Amino acid sequence: MARALLRRACALSAAAAPPRLASALASTSTVAPLRSPLDDRLHRLLRSEITYLAERRPPYPPPRSFKSFAVEDRPGEQWVRLRSRAGADEEVEVEATMFDGAAEPLPEDAPLFRRVESLERGPRLHLSLIVEVTRGDRVLGFICSAWPDELAVRHVLALRAGSGGASSDGARGGGGRSFVKLGAGDREAVTKFLKEREVDEELAEFLHGYMANKEKMELLRWLKTVESFLDK
Repeated sequence: MARALLRRACALSAAAAPPRLASALASTSTVAPLRSPLDDRLHRLLRSEITYLAERRPPYPPPRSFKSFAVEDRPGEQWVRLRSRAGADEEVEVEATMFDGAAEPLPEDAPLFRRVESLERGPRLHLSLIVEVTRGDRVLGFICSAWPDELAVRHVLALRAGSGGASSDGARGGGGRSFVKLGAGDREAVTKFLKEREVDEELAEFLHGYMANKEKMELLRWLKTVESFLDK
């Protein structure tokens, strides 16, 4: 409303002024957008944060591969996919989420040196992984937890390719078989099966570094989007 009144006043002044003055007023009739002190302060804060992230803690170009895996990532997505061929007729696919949790802090009655180590290390973040090993029309699925230095299998699924994610016995619908309820020999066989396909602690460590960098890139992209919105 204030801008409309200002433009109206300029138009009336130009109509009543001498021709030379009217011409000068007409050239300034386009009013620049008014910015509030709050907008200016927010803009300065955004520029400061963007500069800090881009210059002092810049994200690095994300790697396109890890060991035998090719990394597939899209800006803005909250997950990343890795693909590998373990043989002529076998494909391994890993989907990892962004950080979706953290380990609970140590209790207050824990030994002092353990609590100091925990504080120095920082929060122990968690990623969720879905691993599918496809061979012909059979698919073995694994739901895993990836910690910075550990990969833990939670569930094992027996699927059939092209069946819409459900096996003949409904394994996915029922959540599959809990890894901890398997026998010791079966647990060892599952762990060895995944390690042979490079789904292990090294992959968990790589994904933690990758996701930390991706999180930084997404934050920087979001801040620049907000800045461009304020500039309009």
